[in-house]
This record gives sequence, C-alpha cells and structure tokens, in this order.
Amino acid sequence: MQVSSVTTQMASAKLTARPSVAERPTTAGQNGHEVGVNGAPAGAPTAAMTEPEIVDPFCNADNPQIITFQDVTSAAFKIRKGVELTPCVKSHFSDLIDMDIYLKKEFLQFTGSFKERGARYALLMLSDEQKKTGVISASLGNHAQGLSYHGWKLGIPVTVVMPLKASLMKIQKCRNYHANVVVQGADMGEAKRIALKMAHDRGLTYINGYDHPHIMSGQGTIGLEIVEQVSDIDAVVVPVGGGGLIAGVATAIKNLSPNTKIIGVESEKCPSFTRALENKSPVFVANQETLADGLAVPQVGYNAYATTVPLLDKMIVVKEEWIALAILRLVELEKCVVEGAGAAGLAAILAGHLDEFIGKRVVLLICGGNIDTTMFGKCLERGMAAEGRLQRFTVTVSDGPGGVAKLCNLLASLGVSIKDIMHERAFIRDIHHVEVKVICETRDWEHSKEMRRVLQETYSKVHFYDMPMAITE
Repeated sequence: MQVSSVTTQMASAKLTARPSVAERPTTAGQNGHEVGVNGAPAGAPTAAMTEPEIVDPFCNADNPQIITFQDVTSAAFKIRKGVELTPCVKSHFSDLIDMDIYLKKEFLQFTGSFKERGARYALLMLSDEQKKTGVISASLGNHAQGLSYHGWKLGIPVTVVMPLKASLMKIQKCRNYHANVVVQGADMGEAKRIALKMAHDRGLTYINGYDHPHIMSGQGTIGLEIVEQVSDIDAVVVPVGGGGLIAGVATAIKNLSPNTKIIGVESEKCPSFTRALENKSPVFVANQETLADGLAVPQVGYNAYATTVPLLDKMIVVKEEWIALAILRLVELEKCVVEGAGAAGLAAILAGHLDEFIGKRVVLLICGGNIDTTMFGKCLERGMAAEGRLQRFTVTVSDGPGGVAKLCNLLASLGVSIKDIMHERAFIRDIHHVEVKVICETRDWEHSKEMRRVLQETYSKVHFYDMPMAITE
C-alpha cells in the first residue's frame, strides 16, 4: 500500500481499543508471542491487564504499509526548507583503512539527529483539525526532540511520553522546545502503552517514531541526498533500531542506485531486526542496557520490516566494545561527538564485518550526536581499554622505602601515564612486600606491549588483566 493512499485516511483514522490482554488468547500468533507490561509473557499477572489495549491503526501486523520512492520524494519536497542538508564528506579513516569511506553527518541537524526529517513530514501531513488538537508519541529522546522542535516551529501542540530511564538532558531539551513532557514507564514498551492511551482519551494523533509511513518517508530523504553527494557508491551502512531509518534510506538508494548494497547494523544488546529476520516477522526481543540506546527498540516496526526486507543485503550485529572504540575514534580523527547509534557503522568496519568492501566506496550514516555527558566519558574509557591503550595490572613490590617510587619512576621513564594506583597489604603473605594495582594509559598497543615486557623483566610477580578485545596478534 502506498503512503499516498494512507494519507487520505489519516483525518478519519482513530486509535481503537482491543480487549485487555487477560481477555485474549495467550498462544503465539503468526507475528510472535503476546507480551505484557515490561515484556512479561502473556498471561503473567500485571496491573495493566485490566486495561484495554489501544491499537495504532498505522502499525498493523496484518496489513503492513510499504512506502515507495514517490513517498520519499514527496517528503523531500515538503521538508526541504525545514531541515538541514547535512554534508557527506570523505573520512580520515579512508587513509587508515583500505576503504573509500564517506560520513553522512546527520548529527548536525538542529536537534542532533536524523529524526527531525520524519517528524517534520508527519506533522506537515496532518489535517487542520489534527494540527489544532495536537500529537503525542513515546520516545527515549531523539524522536521526542525532533517532534517537539518541529511542532513548536509549526505551531502544533506536542506531548511526548519518555520512560524513566531516558536521559535527563534529552528530557530537558524537549521541555525547552515547549513540549508537554510526561516522564512515565519503566521502559519504551510501557511508555508507548501510556502514550497510546493518552492519545485515545484526549483525541491526540499518535505518531510512531519509527514505523509510521510518513516517518519512514521523511527519513528516506537522507538516501536521496547521499546519492546526490557521492557517486559510485558500493554500500551504505545504516544503524538499525526500530527499522524506520533503514526502510526509508533503502527505498531511496535502491531506486536511484540498484547495485548499491544496503547494510544494517545493530548492537548485540538489542538485535531486534536480526531476530525478526530469523522469525520471518517482527518479534519481541528483551533488550539489555546498551551504549547505543537509540537502537534499543524491543520490536521492529511492521511497516519498516516489510519495506526493508526486500531491499536489505546484509544485517550485522556488533559487540559493545567496538561501538565504544568507534565513538573514541570518531572523536580523535573526525572531531565528531556522536552517540552509540551514530557510531555503529564504523564499529562494523573496525570489527572486520565489512572486509568484502576493502578497496570500495562506502557511506556510513552518522545518525545522531545526542550522547549523555556521563555516558560519553564511559565510552571513551571503554574504547581505550578495548584498543589496549588503557591497561590494568597488579604487581608485587618491596614495601620498604622507595619500593612504590621505583615502580612509578619505571612507568614514567617508559612514557606511561598512571591514571589510578592502589596498595594492598592485608591480604598478601609476605609482610615485606606490598601488592600494587595500577590503571595506566599508553600511546598504543605497541607501547603497551613494551610496558608489559619491561615489567615482567623487572618484577617476579606481575599480572595483567584482559587482553584488549580490539587487538589481534
């Protein structure tokens, strides 16, 4: 079904209520298992079971809506004056990796992510009555910010429901954009149920952040720009959460450049699209805490899945350490501060998942830069540890005068910077010695190996922790 036909139904479409979970069968249907609040299995006792479930008419498992190239070009025309035409520039990584790499810098949008595109298009396509009444959505942050900002600029009331674990920075930004911010729900699933009920009770229009047809079409405008900015593209690498971004981008790219490969990347902590491919339909996946919180969607959208699958060439799952390393590398080499989701494409390359594109031209979609300050610091340290530049070891030295000083001077002579040092006397057998635990920083892995060799030659008892996962001997 084309979005053009969907658009004509929007003014009359209403959120409808289905019987409560307790009143429905608990066996698995063709689209996966029923789940309750916080992802509990169907039939598990929860307070919300007596409430009727509100259904979004534009995200129907039995009637997925597949967007077309015409839908994407329509979105591009309508939003062109309201969003940034972001650069797609050759990366410094091209000189370090035998690959011609370009970065599409969507984190340079006003609110820091690509979500503005779909949000603005969805708002522009509302009827006059819907614009007057207002819209609502559930989001961890980026979609909420995009919707809040463009709702403010277009004079459309916006309510966003954000789960309790949402970043305080993102919550405050939505308030700065004059949105009505409701912080409720333990996770995205619960926040979405709250938002759908509020939409039903107040007559607001619910806009799904990744599965609404207009959202997907708006995100697809990135693909149009990439083809215009870079010629002869062999592959485009797209981070995947709910699936709306890759659905739109793939629709645009494959129509303009059919031979270009579409590669999806998701974190090992939230492999929702990979599980959907295995299940042959979207299925609930319990997510774990991840550096790429923008990708932490427990179930991909029905419309996004149906649109993407025929256009997808490869789906990659990356480990968290590679995402942390990619964040670090983007800061150091590109001077780009990005969130985990935005670094996922580079993480796939660093981890060796795209070696078939060595010597070829690849575009990475750097989709967002809204990383929490505290999380940013953790990512940098984890990235350094993954690369072998942050080292941890324990060494037993003399407890006499100058014993610890000798160790410190030795490290200083090697050019090693001590970040933290701790002494332990109570739990060692020899009262004339002290166990020293050191966390230190080196220039690179070769420098770390030199430090290890010298310490092992100098001390009889030295233990190093964890071989860096990003290093292959």
